Amino acid sequence: MITAFVLIKTDAARIPETAEEISAIEGISEVYSVTGEWDLIAVARVHRHEDLADVIADRLSKVQAVVHTMTHIAFRAYSQHDLDAAFSLGFEQ
Repeated sequence: MITAFVLIKTDAARIPETAEEISAIEGISEVYSVTGEWDLIAVARVHRHEDLADVIADRLSKVQAVVHTMTHIAFRAYSQHDLDAAFSLGFEQ
């Protein structure tokens, strides 16, 4: 699975609507509204690198209120949360 993080600037008046529209795109697993320079961060998860072009360039970037995007492709995931969850199955804390 290939994961990419897409930082998105939008029309400020349409952030919630834009997030909903982006979250409906196949290949987008999550959309977060965030503080700072960017308005939204979308997480794209696809099986092939070529699929990123379909999801990001052909669909996400063409959402009407999207003004600018910057995409970061993940090399490797490090998550203590996932490890803790795997080793604590069946045990309550």
